[in-house]
Amino acid sequence: MSMWKQLVTLVRGTAHEAGQSVVDAKALTILDQQMRDAASAQAKARDDLATLTARRRMVEKEVEALASQRDKYEASARAAIARGDMDLARQVAERLSTIEQDGSAKLPQVAEMRAAEDRMRGIIQSGDTKIEALRREVDVVRANESVQKAQAAVASNYGGTLSQLGSAAESLQRMKERQAIQGEKFRAAAELEDSRTGADLDAKLQAAGLLPGASSADDILARLSAPKAEPLRLGDGNRDPSTNRD
Repeated sequence: MSMWKQLVTLVRGTAHEAGQSVVDAKALTILDQQMRDAASAQAKARDDLATLTARRRMVEKEVEALASQRDKYEASARAAIARGDMDLARQVAERLSTIEQDGSAKLPQVAEMRAAEDRMRGIIQSGDTKIEALRREVDVVRANESVQKAQAAVASNYGGTLSQLGSAAESLQRMKERQAIQGEKFRAAAELEDSRTGADLDAKLQAAGLLPGASSADDILARLSAPKAEPLRLGDGNRDPSTNRD
């Protein structure tokens, strides 16, 4: 195969695949249109059936009219024969012959038209059954298509939510790190300030109980546990309080 033929084949294959992709993507739209076309064809078939039925009934009325004329002319022919008027009887007989020929020609038409009506009714009924079955299948496919689209949307949104949550967690972690650094900066600044003012040394002395005026809990307990001194009495001003013992 020459290169040109291979290129032509490639173009045809690519066009077929592209066309098939479009058809698959619009399958439901195509099916809906096909069902509308089928419904229109069914409506046209029903209209043709109604027209055929109307024409058959008109032919049947013509046959009935011919039968009525036949009965009338037969009576007339018998009356003419009874009178002996054979010429008139012959004329009536000729008319009867024409009527019977017309009637004989129309009766097969009625039978053919009835048979055609029966065939058309069968075709229309079969078409209605197929269209209804196809419509149910299309409804099921459309419902599945909607469900799958909803599932795809949920999956897409879920993935987006996970991505958003991941970004939020990263932002929260960065905020915690900034707050921790800021806290360390505040503590370092306070330590520098205490060192500059000597507050840190005072705190150490106070903790050791060496800061004047400071009383630790142990000091307070020792003071409270010591014997309480007796109050001074009148006349004992010259006495040494240390000797006032019995």
